[in-house]
Amino acid sequence: MEQNVENVRAPPKSLLQSDDLYQYILETSVYPREPEFLKELRHVTASHPRAMMATAPDAGQLMAMLLNLVNAKKTVEVGVFTGYSLLLTALTIPEDGKIIAIDVNRETFEIGLPIIKKAGVADKIDFIESEALPVLDQLLQNNFIGRNGAKCKKGT
Repeated sequence: MEQNVENVRAPPKSLLQSDDLYQYILETSVYPREPEFLKELRHVTASHPRAMMATAPDAGQLMAMLLNLVNAKKTVEVGVFTGYSLLLTALTIPEDGKIIAIDVNRETFEIGLPIIKKAGVADKIDFIESEALPVLDQLLQNNFIGRNGAKCKKGT
């Protein structure tokens, strides 16, 4: 049975059904807490044709809270795009923390790299231009990540 195209509702961009309410939350709660380097990267990314791939700032703040809750020191990021969540992670983890960042496209990572460097956290990031599965297999073999995602034993 065919559906009338006019009656099919587009899925919401967030859990909230109201775009106005979502915008209010962003403007009153999320954006004021967003570090300046992340704001800068968000604005740079906004002009990219695939900007919708970027991490939403509200989701980023949830990620930062979770990273703090588990006292994350080593992380793996699969899919970097321009690096918003990568920068957020680097700003959140301790000074001696490390991130393995894996993406098939270094070109989009290069968009955010100057801001990552300006933030002073580039030394925490090991960017690997590759498909993710071979790198993840290698990380498992080197015990960087446990088979159950548990404690890290040694770096690559």
